[in-house]
Amino acid sequence: MAASHPGEAAGPTRPYPAGRIIRAGNTIVGVLIRAGLIPRGYLLTTRGRKSGRLRTQPMAIVEHEGRRWLVAPYGAVSWVLNARAAGKVILRRRFTTRAYTIRELAPVEAGPVLKRYVGFSAPTRPYFQATKDSPVEDFIAEAGRHPVFELTPLGGDPWSAV
Repeated sequence: MAASHPGEAAGPTRPYPAGRIIRAGNTIVGVLIRAGLIPRGYLLTTRGRKSGRLRTQPMAIVEHEGRRWLVAPYGAVSWVLNARAAGKVILRRRFTTRAYTIRELAPVEAGPVLKRYVGFSAPTRPYFQATKDSPVEDFIAEAGRHPVFELTPLGGDPWSAV
């Protein structure tokens, strides 16, 4: 099987979907999130690291014991690079908009979050080698391919934050 992401070794995971398919799906899912019909769904906004323009895409957030994390199931895609560059993101859901600072987790911290994410995110499971029943150690081994960011709320106007 061919590598599923540039610079990545071949493995049993599915190749990442084509951009056109993702954009069409994101449009549909974005409408459902705005309507509040997707339980873990949020709209993630980042500032383009090159263009400076705001970029928005749907995102599932992992929440546990009052903490929140962003998971990049498709690897270091544009939103990941933009978030890393800015150090901040905006999340929207229905009538709530909030800015967050982000901290990228080390693999040992990311493993449990990835396991939790794969447990509820069926559409992205094929992009992971570990299954929802795999031990946390398997997710720690995959953490380099799926960045995870801890979210810390910022105060004030969210749109001035990014």
